[in-house]
Amino acid sequence: MLLKPFLMALLTMTTTATLASTDLAAPDASAKVQAGQVTLIDIRTPGEWKETGVPKGAKLVNMVHPQGATGFVNAVLDKVNGDRAAPIALICRTGNRTTQVQRYLESQGFTNIHNVKEGMAGSSAGPGWIKRGLPVEACSNQC
Repeated sequence: MLLKPFLMALLTMTTTATLASTDLAAPDASAKVQAGQVTLIDIRTPGEWKETGVPKGAKLVNMVHPQGATGFVNAVLDKVNGDRAAPIALICRTGNRTTQVQRYLESQGFTNIHNVKEGMAGSSAGPGWIKRGLPVEACSNQC
């Protein structure tokens, strides 16, 4: 299965990240997306996108990419027109995966990565995108 090698690569690479992590509360992320100040990338799986919908304005990149970690990085780069300095906010279900992916992307030269640590469903960081009543769109083509 591709998930295990990808996660192992993430864990290995995250120890080299040296940039400060920046967290965003879900309402702040939503406002920045709507203002065009950040690209929100939902890294959950297609099944999760179908189950809850996706944040309005989010780009979808399944972190369990068919081409592994390299394919994932390339897909993220595609969403920001190849700009590793572009402001990106990552969201997952509860903020656990985004914390690891944030560090991994920083180790790959991305310099402006934010983490919506409360995620879609909520965590100790906050109630989450859905419970806050932030805009969600049904997932259609990419699911």
